[in-house]
Amino acid sequence: MYRWISLDNWTYSRTFKTPFDIRKWQKMNLVFEGVDTVAQILINNVTLGRTDNMFNRYSFDVTSVIKEVNFIEVRFLSAITYAAEQNRCHKGYSIPPACPPPVQKGECHANFIRKEQCSFSWDWGPSFPTQGIWKDVRIEAYNHYHLIYFSLTSFFVKSTQKWHLEIEAIFDVVGSKPIVGLVTVNIPKLQTQQTFNVTLQPGEGSIVLLVNINKSFAVEAWWPNGHGKQTGYNMTTTFIMEAGYQIEKFSKAYFRTVELVQEPIHGSPGLSFYFKINDRPIFIKGSNWIPADSFQDRVTYDTLWLLLKSAADANMNALRVWGGGVYEQDEFYDICDEIGIMVWQDFMFACALYPTDQNYLESVRAEVTHQVRRLKSHPSIILWSGNNENEAAIASNWFSIPYADREVYIKDYVMLYVKNIREIVVAEDKSRPFVASSPTNGLESVKEGWVSQNPYDTHYGDTHFYDYSIDCWNWAAYPKTRFASEYGFQSWPSFSTIKKVSSAEDWSYISNFSLHRQHHENGNDQMLQQIGYHFKLPQSTDPIKKFKDTIYLTQVMQAQCVKTETEFYRFSQSEIIKGEGHTMGALYWQLNDIWQAPSWASLEYGGKWKLLHYFAQNFFAPLLPVAYEDKGVLYIYGVSDLHVDHKLTLRVVVYTWSSLEPVCTLSKGGVTVKAQSAVPIYKEFINDFLERCQNCTRKSCVVTFCLVGEDGLQSPTNHHFLSSLKDAVGLEKTQLSASVSQQDDIYIFVLQTTAIVPFVSLDVGSIKGRFSENGFLMTEKKKVVMFYPWEPTSVEELEESLTLTSLVDVV
Repeated sequence: MYRWISLDNWTYSRTFKTPFDIRKWQKMNLVFEGVDTVAQILINNVTLGRTDNMFNRYSFDVTSVIKEVNFIEVRFLSAITYAAEQNRCHKGYSIPPACPPPVQKGECHANFIRKEQCSFSWDWGPSFPTQGIWKDVRIEAYNHYHLIYFSLTSFFVKSTQKWHLEIEAIFDVVGSKPIVGLVTVNIPKLQTQQTFNVTLQPGEGSIVLLVNINKSFAVEAWWPNGHGKQTGYNMTTTFIMEAGYQIEKFSKAYFRTVELVQEPIHGSPGLSFYFKINDRPIFIKGSNWIPADSFQDRVTYDTLWLLLKSAADANMNALRVWGGGVYEQDEFYDICDEIGIMVWQDFMFACALYPTDQNYLESVRAEVTHQVRRLKSHPSIILWSGNNENEAAIASNWFSIPYADREVYIKDYVMLYVKNIREIVVAEDKSRPFVASSPTNGLESVKEGWVSQNPYDTHYGDTHFYDYSIDCWNWAAYPKTRFASEYGFQSWPSFSTIKKVSSAEDWSYISNFSLHRQHHENGNDQMLQQIGYHFKLPQSTDPIKKFKDTIYLTQVMQAQCVKTETEFYRFSQSEIIKGEGHTMGALYWQLNDIWQAPSWASLEYGGKWKLLHYFAQNFFAPLLPVAYEDKGVLYIYGVSDLHVDHKLTLRVVVYTWSSLEPVCTLSKGGVTVKAQSAVPIYKEFINDFLERCQNCTRKSCVVTFCLVGEDGLQSPTNHHFLSSLKDAVGLEKTQLSASVSQQDDIYIFVLQTTAIVPFVSLDVGSIKGRFSENGFLMTEKKKVVMFYPWEPTSVEELEESLTLTSLVDVV
């Protein structure tokens, strides 16, 4: 109903008084931090220039046109009209894809406009191609000189064991003469102070200063979440120039190194693909980030903090900022710096081929230069990546390009990502690695001319993996890859989230609403199919109960699927089997949602945790036992991200579904779990195992296990199902109850049960907050769960809103 908005052209205008005496200033600029997207800018009816790139910063000299009272206009052209027109003008050959699949209900030719690609629709989001001023706009007035960009990057010199800081400052110098002066850099905590003589040339230019850090001080490095502190040092940089006035710049200096290691592996063809931070190999745990809203001005600091803190709270140490969205706002990266979330930063190109005509390339060059200068000071960013899936699109021929025409597109690909984007990144930022695409074969792709035969090859680089027809509990279906940078399964968001944007007639899995919000072909059916492998589908005659049960089961299914797959990637980190393994990263698709709809996300629109996010807290835990079966044998691995080896006890407890009393327990002491690795710590034939635990069959029993050490060191309790739960014998309807009390700012839920219950879900509707755990297997009579509110609430409110659901409630 609102599609007409994006098809119209809109003009933003206003009158403003200049808040300073214009006669006192040599130069005045009108600066737009972000214009979305195609516009003509006028002041007092004089055209200053045009914009065509949402990701660029535009500065217009208004010295000669500004008055005391001014009329400013930004005349936008519909992004849809512009994209179609650009496509029409591209005469020689087509640049696919023309349009998104019909199920996405989107707009065409997104690849012809430098705008958030998913704003023309995606398989998890709507089409709202906005027009407007999406970032700050201001007037700058200055004499003599002006600082435009200021960045700092750290380097560690191994030979001298010393840290250096490289400061780059980009200035605009007014007038025709060079300006000389002094720059003083001061880092009090490191007793480091240095002064430099500098000369600034007329026009726009840069100076680079190398600061040597006082060696007598132990510099605390910046570490990812779970591996150390995120120490930053306050730093003041003062520019005192002959022209009289000084600029003082306050910033934080962080010290960390990053290396992307691609080396031969003993016993395996191909190359490794893993990150070293401060010379320590780090297993990357996390997810993929998409824009947090279709309307970026709604994305506040609080929105970002809640989502990113939820990532850190689930033991994540990394997020990939995906290439179909936006380069995130400064606060996003500030928070990542602060809480230790590493960022894999894509450039904004996704799932498409792109033009390479001169105007387009010039616009992209400006965009990349601006973004690298803006972002390179952040220690959280560990990698630049050229695009999302575009190497794969050519290699796997997604767009059915005739073989004879392939070279044209490969040439364009290399022109855009290698000869332009990579060239700028390498010139602007020598402190972190660059890959041209994801998935890619890394150095092997480079060797093959940047487009490899099979970018999904498990022996090189990273992989993306999606297959909805497999049984997701079967670990053997997953690629034993070097690095899993995308994988996942869909689920529906909670009823409370859907309720806000729907009415009663929509509350069914097959309503028009449910189909309308599902933008992935056959997505709703695929979820039911996957649920059907292991669970009974809801049969309730009450339509709303049936809908709620189905939502619950999609979340259980998604959580269990992603758990199985992630645990597989984690236990593959230290082994090579049939030439495959040494997996060093697991980033599931996707962290967050752009609206209220079925998607791959673990956090709903608004920040509510799905069951998957609670599971992530466990499957990304720093210490975790993981079980899997192979050829009738049960294996348990000890997976550790800890920096030292630990001697632990493995406790295995087996229950029948019908009783809270364990049938058998096993304690295996003296188990060594090695630092930052995954090692087998237990194996037994399932048949022997069942025999030992009398009365147990695959269908009647469930296995739980955890690792316990000295000093309170303990892993989460994990479990392994011996059969599908739809075949489980002895699972009974239980009396499940909860009482709520308050302690300071936290609420305490005490749960009681009369029998074992799988997938216990606590839901308090639209009350904002999260539980300490959720979706768990309850194996004791009484369990205490904490609720951390994000806004004021009360015991009464929580009691009233609470819904308890478990697998046995679904009928």
